[in-house]
Amino acid sequence: MTTRTTVHLMRHGEVHNPAGVLYGRLAGYNLSELGHEMAETVAESLKDRDITYLVASPLERAQQTARPIAEILDLPIHDDERVIEASNKFEGKTFGVGAGALKRPGNWLLVWNPVRPSWGEPYKQIAKRMELAIDDAREAARGHEAVIVAHQLPIWIARRAYERARFAHDPRKRQCSLASLTSLTFEDDRFVSLHYSEPAGHLLPDVLKGKFVGGA
Repeated sequence: MTTRTTVHLMRHGEVHNPAGVLYGRLAGYNLSELGHEMAETVAESLKDRDITYLVASPLERAQQTARPIAEILDLPIHDDERVIEASNKFEGKTFGVGAGALKRPGNWLLVWNPVRPSWGEPYKQIAKRMELAIDDAREAARGHEAVIVAHQLPIWIARRAYERARFAHDPRKRQCSLASLTSLTFEDDRFVSLHYSEPAGHLLPDVLKGKFVGGA
């Protein structure tokens, strides 16, 4: 008999970020009103699942997203630094038109190697820390389900690792919307399938659907 365990990687909800900066690991970026609604919607969708273990990145937006799940399932939130947002040398800067960071020649040296990537934490390092966190959550919830509330890039890189895909990619093509679930299923210790869903997708404004938002 094999033991089936599922680990759901949840991206946090929308963040209040009127300046449109890449906030990365910066403190003080909290969920917007819509972000809280997204978190509550996903929690409601998970209330009848066999979830026995809940993990969240220590950043405010992840903690706030995890809270409704903790409340509805009566679970503690376990903080895990390994699922935090990737470090990024563009933190606090914008990428829009006009004064966007890539308009400044002084920043061009940061983007010389998109495969590594040269502007932040190496993809291989992100994959390794996420794998370790997922393994621990899977072990803690063995035979049941776990939720890890994290950030777009770490979730996407973890998915690429399990699918044995190249880490280098176009950020605009990540399938990891706000408050989405990337669900990994294991039989014993063997990864067997991946399922992607958007329980709060109906709340996502049309302008944001499929977009790379805030780098988180």
